[in-house]
Amino acid sequence: MISIASLHVYPVKSCRGIARSCAVVTDEGFEHDREWMVVTADGRFVTQREEPRLALIETDVDDARLRLNAAGHAAIEVPLALRGEPRDVVVWRHHCVAHDQGEESARWLSELLGRPLRLVRFDPRHRRLSDRAFTGSTPGYSRFADAYAFLVVSLASLADLNARLPAPLPMNRFRPNVVIDGVEAYGEDAIRELRAGPVALRLVKACTRCTIPTTDQATAERHPEEPLRTLRGYRLDERLRGVTFGQNAIVIAGAGAPLRVGEKLTAMRNG
Repeated sequence: MISIASLHVYPVKSCRGIARSCAVVTDEGFEHDREWMVVTADGRFVTQREEPRLALIETDVDDARLRLNAAGHAAIEVPLALRGEPRDVVVWRHHCVAHDQGEESARWLSELLGRPLRLVRFDPRHRRLSDRAFTGSTPGYSRFADAYAFLVVSLASLADLNARLPAPLPMNRFRPNVVIDGVEAYGEDAIRELRAGPVALRLVKACTRCTIPTTDQATAERHPEEPLRTLRGYRLDERLRGVTFGQNAIVIAGAGAPLRVGEKLTAMRNG
């Protein structure tokens, strides 16, 4: 039986995530997932690839506010009612308009990370389309995630990787949204769709891994090689030009419905 082992929401792109027992699905991912983003003064996105200390920023979000906290700095709250001035931003090669979240959050981030930075929020009127080369005839959308609404990883895949590593790593190194149990190692690679009640996710592309999994999410310290060196030994995808771990997914049904930890999943497999 395949089931949901854990659910994770990342309100601010590249900052610390939140484990949820229940999370509402939207067309762009879980509610509030990657809804905010840190940008440079000229609007270019900032991630742990260049600034691993983003991992030290704790996030929380409810119906009224986004809360940011980091050791040695007073927490700040950004009201969800704050719309903010429009600002041109860039995520990879995608240009869109987002809403600036004000001077307090900009000052807080700039002081914490030592350079001029601002916080922006995704404009829900904008549709950021995922790559149709992988989603095919069914469009997929995301907010400020790199490219797709969801990342699905199995417990068995992490267990297999950890058996090969000099020291085991926690799942948070890979920043998944949905962690599944009940499949063999890398069994997510063979799944085409996952369903739970009205919710259906289509797994469309293996996730090629950047340097972020080398960053300790508790300390922001970066290992020079692992786990990428080990993954390169057996998970190198020549077609995608990188090592893969986990599957990117889009929403094809069930927007507005929740997923819950422990919920049974029905899988439709490739082939």
